[in-house]
Amino acid sequence: MTFETQLDRLAQLSVAFGLGLKPGQELVLTADIGAIDLVRRITRAAYEAGASNVLALYADDASTLARYTHGTEAAFDYAPGWLYEAMGKALTNGAARLAIAGATPGLLAGQNPDHVARVNTATSRAAKPFIDAITSGVTNWNIVPFVTPGWARQVFPDLPEAEAVDKLWGHVFTALRLDHDDPEAAWRKAFETLDARKAHLQGLSLDALHFEGGGTDLTLGLAKGHVWAGGGLALDNGTAYAPNLPTEEIFSMPDRGRADGRAVFTKPSVINGTIVEGLVVEFAGGKAVKIEAETNAEVARTWFTTDEGASRLGEVALVPESSPIARSGVLYFNTLFDENAACHIAFGNAYAMNLAPGADREAAGMNASKIHHDVMIGGPDISVTGLGADGSRHPIMKDGEFVI
Repeated sequence: MTFETQLDRLAQLSVAFGLGLKPGQELVLTADIGAIDLVRRITRAAYEAGASNVLALYADDASTLARYTHGTEAAFDYAPGWLYEAMGKALTNGAARLAIAGATPGLLAGQNPDHVARVNTATSRAAKPFIDAITSGVTNWNIVPFVTPGWARQVFPDLPEAEAVDKLWGHVFTALRLDHDDPEAAWRKAFETLDARKAHLQGLSLDALHFEGGGTDLTLGLAKGHVWAGGGLALDNGTAYAPNLPTEEIFSMPDRGRADGRAVFTKPSVINGTIVEGLVVEFAGGKAVKIEAETNAEVARTWFTTDEGASRLGEVALVPESSPIARSGVLYFNTLFDENAACHIAFGNAYAMNLAPGADREAAGMNASKIHHDVMIGGPDISVTGLGADGSRHPIMKDGEFVI
């Protein structure tokens, strides 16, 4: 198949399967300006599916950098809250949300860390209405990738740019199962495996998870009434959707007050254009009490103290080493991919879908924050044990693979 054909297939997959877009539904779309070709194809597919309106908002590397190279001090403490409020209102009113991921991972390398931290803080505060609308489970949403030159250069720095782009696209198309005759059917089969894992863990009614290996020794309490999710989801009105494409994870809700031990993160973390490497965090009573890193530690410390909830956990996810993305052996510097190559936890806001309907969120231990940031702790050395409230122990993963 030609590259153009693959992009058309990606557009159709994101609209029909990823979003499950309904006739009359509005679509709010965000993307890097370099992804405009895919945006146009998605827009056409959305209108063919009956969308009432498609609104595309673009980011641009040069414009992003201009704030740091030419902006006044006031520019580092401002974010357009009016825009995020409007986008959040659109989602709560039923609009679908689609994000195209492909930002340049190290875009802000070399910029003043204090300026970066201030922009991150201002943005996270302003964006909370929008983030809340997404995590509340009121609408269908989806994230898909697009390979930009900046992303490809970070992943394959030793290759000429055009070759790096082509090589990364090859990995992306494979991870999206676009190399199958029927990508939707391939994804539905993969979701059957995820559904079986979710059902098994849900049936155990666990109280906590213990991660061990590779320097990590971390016990996470699970929220009372926690629900395991992953793969395909559905809204109350029956709309089926797949939030992430690709996706290989099953995930649930930690108790915000019960995380204790040490987590050694196995992949770099990209925090809004800054790459943090060698991250190690110690937890006590649910809170990150010590944050160290080999690079950009201060950016991480500032980001994970954006508010009270930012230093606590809102998600825990299990991913085997045999996932197609892990097997590729590529470090993607992109959360959409790296989080589907390894077990991970997320600082910040929890997802309402991970709690039983009607449950008391405060009593359950649900975390709330202006941020939600995934960090990878999985690898071939990691083992995961489920802990019952009665003291029982249930092996879940060993040496990075499921044993359930």
